[in-house]
Amino acid sequence: VNAASGSSGFSFPRMDLDALSGFKDPIAALDEEDADKAAAAEEQDARAKAEIVHIRVQQRNGRKCITTVQGLNQDLDLKRILKVIKKQHCCNGTVVDADAEGKNMGEVLQLQGDQRANVNKFLVDNELHPADKIKIHGHG
Repeated sequence: VNAASGSSGFSFPRMDLDALSGFKDPIAALDEEDADKAAAAEEQDARAKAEIVHIRVQQRNGRKCITTVQGLNQDLDLKRILKVIKKQHCCNGTVVDADAEGKNMGEVLQLQGDQRANVNKFLVDNELHPADKIKIHGHG
């Protein structure tokens, strides 16, 4: 701290501005922690939503319909899963890359016919996905 002499002989202490460089605002630190916690919570919610497998049936024409399975873990070999389901339930199917269609859904299984119950049973029996994280949509 330096003393500056005034005209009246009284001196005011002057603060060294370099001493302020190490100052941290405690409120700003709390805001950063809150932002980090909020980002972590949003990421966890996104993961939880991503963990849900959606099984839907879509009407094509007449009595024809297709079953779509969306949200399976991308680490799984979807072609092998599809091969087993097709063989067990005598239906045809394919793996479609839904990102190519402009949607951000990853790879989706498509099966001919209403295979919702069969796919649900297959995923649960083979422990590929927990039953409480499977949502079945559609009519019937």
